Amino acid sequence: MEYENLMPIRPRRLRYNPAVRKLVTEYRVTPERLILPLFVCEGSGVKVEIPSMPEVYQMSLDILAEEVRELESLGVGGVILFGIPAKKDEIGSDAMSADGIIARAVRTVKKAAPGLLCITDVCFCEYTSHGHCGCLKKLPSGIVDVDNDATLEMLQKQTLIQAEAGVDMVAPSGMMDGMIGAMRDALDANGFTNLPIMSYAVKYASAFYGPFRDAADSAPQFGDRRSYQMDFAAVAESALREVELDVAEGADLIMVKPALAYLDIVRMVHENYPELPLATYNVSGEYSMVKAAALNGWVDEDRIVDESLIAMTRAGAGIILTYWAKKVAQRMK
Repeated sequence: MEYENLMPIRPRRLRYNPAVRKLVTEYRVTPERLILPLFVCEGSGVKVEIPSMPEVYQMSLDILAEEVRELESLGVGGVILFGIPAKKDEIGSDAMSADGIIARAVRTVKKAAPGLLCITDVCFCEYTSHGHCGCLKKLPSGIVDVDNDATLEMLQKQTLIQAEAGVDMVAPSGMMDGMIGAMRDALDANGFTNLPIMSYAVKYASAFYGPFRDAADSAPQFGDRRSYQMDFAAVAESALREVELDVAEGADLIMVKPALAYLDIVRMVHENYPELPLATYNVSGEYSMVKAAALNGWVDEDRIVDESLIAMTRAGAGIILTYWAKKVAQRMK
C-alpha cells in the first residue's frame, strides 16, 4: 500500500525534544568569550552600588582582588578596568602616573588572578575634571574642543603606564584620529610589541551610555562628545571607514559600541573583516533598561540576557563586553 505524505517537512521535530534542541543549536555564548567591565576607586573596603546600575559597583583595590579571583574561577574571559581617581585635573594626570588608580588596579589584578585576562580602557574622560576624552584647546571661533594631536601624546603616556603595570591588552575608547598608530608606535618603541590593541573603532555618540557616566563619574562638564564620537544617523558605511583606518594603524581587535541598536553594524563589520576578532559592548543603558524591567517583574531577566547575547553572537561578535558576564558564568557553572 502506498501512503501519501501530506506533510513531508516538519521543522518542529528538531524543537520538540529539549536534548535535540541543544544538540542542533548553532550559536552559543560561553563565559570565556565574555568580558566584565569593572570600576575601580580609591580607598579600602569600598563597594558602592551604582544607583542607575543595580548590582554593579565601584570598588577599591582590595575588593577588586576578591572579585577577580572569583571571576578567574568561573572561567570568565577577562575584565576591562575603568579607573576613578580621588582627584581629577585638566589633563587627567592620574592616568599617566605609575601610582595612579589604573596602574595599581592592573597590578592588583595580575597578582590576585594572574590567569585572568586584564584589559584597560585607554581614555581620559574618567580622569579629567571637565569629563572630556583628552586635553582641551580654544579654537579661533571661541569654541572649546578636545585637542586631538596633543591628546595622542597623552594616550601614549597612559598606554605605556598600563603596559609597564602588566596589562594584557589595551582598549582605546576616545575616538581620537590617529590614536591606534600613536599607541602602537609607543608600545613597539618600548619593547611591548606583543601587547595587542582592541580598538573602539566604531563608537557612536549614544544616549545608551548614560548610566556609565554615573558609574565612572565621567559626564562632560560642558557640551557633549559628538565632535569625536560617531553620529548614530550617519551612513552605515562610515563604520567601515573607521575600521579600515584603525586596522591600517595596527589594531588587532575591533569593537562596535553600543551593541543592540547597532547589530546591523556588527554584521557589516564582521562580513567585511571576517579575519579580525570582533567585539561588541553591551553598554550600561542596555543593561539598566533590562534591570529596571526585571526588578518591576515585567520581564524574565535571564531569558532576556541570553536572547540578547545570542543576538550579538549571531550578528558576528566573537567577544562581548557585558555587565552580565559574571552572572552568566555563574548560571552556566
